[in-house]
Amino acid sequence: MTARWPRAVGPLLGAFAALAVVHLTALLTGAATLAQLTKPALMPVLAAAVLARGGPPLLVAALLFGCGGDTFLQIGGGTVFLVGMGSFAAGHLCYLVLCARHGTPPGGRARTGALGGGYAVVLAATVALLWPDLPAALRVPVAGYSLLLTAMAFGALRAGPWAAAGGLLFLLSDTLIAGGIAHWPQPPLPQFWIMLTYAAAQAALAEGVLRAAAGGGKPQGTGRPTDRPPTAVTA
Repeated sequence: MTARWPRAVGPLLGAFAALAVVHLTALLTGAATLAQLTKPALMPVLAAAVLARGGPPLLVAALLFGCGGDTFLQIGGGTVFLVGMGSFAAGHLCYLVLCARHGTPPGGRARTGALGGGYAVVLAATVALLWPDLPAALRVPVAGYSLLLTAMAFGALRAGPWAAAGGLLFLLSDTLIAGGIAHWPQPPLPQFWIMLTYAAAQAALAEGVLRAAAGGGKPQGTGRPTDRPPTAVTA
């Protein structure tokens, strides 16, 4: 896998980082219009950077499904919210396929089983706690989505530490969203923390898949060794 447009990689990653900073600052300062304009732009810019680095088309699709989810969830409303959740679910399916295709098992059978059991316990506990506090119409969709999200996070372990971290951050971000729907106590400025963990999750997942697809070699288009953080993740 070689970079398609190596000269574009740096500017696109810089644009993603700058856009993320602007969006998060807008959330902190209450600039609602700026936050609404920048949110749907985050994933297309990251997808363009992935494309410039020669990333798999399915990874570009995963990020664009994230853009769809961002857009629909921002619009809000019962049916529209479900459409947004479905768009994120499609992205998780893309990540599952990518990590299975390019990754390797995270350890021996016993280690893999223990990790899988840990993720299953987290899933069961989260759904059990959320269930009575969720609106009745959202209980089954949220439970099904949580199952797919947890499966993605577990599958991301196959693609190395960056992807594994991305999967965990995605779990955290979506748990904050679900907690808000269930009217659980929220941290100050919850949307800031949701978007901070979400942007970092998508960037880390993208980097992990790119490294796995490259066979564990240098990240495409950066020229840096694999033990140094990529620009995309510092957003």
